[in-house]
Amino acid sequence: MKLLFQSGVGSRESGAKVRHPEVFSPRLSALVLRSSSGFTLVEIAISLAIIGIALVAIIGVLPLGMTAQRDNREATIINQDATIFMEAIRSGARGDNDLTNYVYAITNTYTGIGYANFFNGPGSNNIVGLLSTPEFTGGTSNRMVAYVHSVSGPAVEKPPQDNSLVVGDSFSYRIVCQNVPVPVDVPLWQAQSYSAGAEVLYQGIFYRATALVGNGDIPGTSSLWTSSSYAQGLTSNLHELRLTFLWPQLPNGGLGGGHQTYRTSIAGQLATNGASENLFFFQPQSFINATNSP
Repeated sequence: MKLLFQSGVGSRESGAKVRHPEVFSPRLSALVLRSSSGFTLVEIAISLAIIGIALVAIIGVLPLGMTAQRDNREATIINQDATIFMEAIRSGARGDNDLTNYVYAITNTYTGIGYANFFNGPGSNNIVGLLSTPEFTGGTSNRMVAYVHSVSGPAVEKPPQDNSLVVGDSFSYRIVCQNVPVPVDVPLWQAQSYSAGAEVLYQGIFYRATALVGNGDIPGTSSLWTSSSYAQGLTSNLHELRLTFLWPQLPNGGLGGGHQTYRTSIAGQLATNGASENLFFFQPQSFINATNSP
């Protein structure tokens, strides 16, 4: 039998397809190993170290961010509540009964008198009347401090919420209320000579000299002194209201570091309630024509 070898072609005579011997040699291109990519253990360890350092930095900054957010939220609530209380006191409000849902105690820290039960029920009149108490009444010094659950804030903490735990955990603060007359730059009387037109303050009353007065001319007893209606009227009808907010009120009775004071001037008469001398209300629509009384 005669075989014919052709490259890649079988013999036609024998009918068998026999490939050229060179076909049976392995092809180098098919045996070349393909390169595979990946991370080594060293690279993974370095990556984990970098991620760990970043997480430590983030965790360290996170409490600062949360504290700043809390402080901003509390300051916003204080600003909103300050407007409510200042307007209620300035106008002498007597029908805003909603205040009883938030003010739970008022104390006169100078005299030691507490009013926790003085405004139960519809007693917002008593709340405003107590917070408007002058700092000085006769020979008594007053320093009114209100304990308040925030009026602004999450709705879940507000009435009709009656869960004592929720209400107790709500944001609370104190308000130190100071109602003082606007000071008039008039010196206290001293036993000395004064020229005509000089004004002095003697025993709570303002006097003006009508002529040259000497050491022995005492205001109120000498005809050379007359009461000063302008200074007296200014002191009687112009007041400065200071509300100092201290927050937050802590469960142990202490206070946090929040502190902000709001001031406003109120012109008008400060009248007492006919039923109780402990309550005072501003009446911006009326004024006192004071000439001989402080």
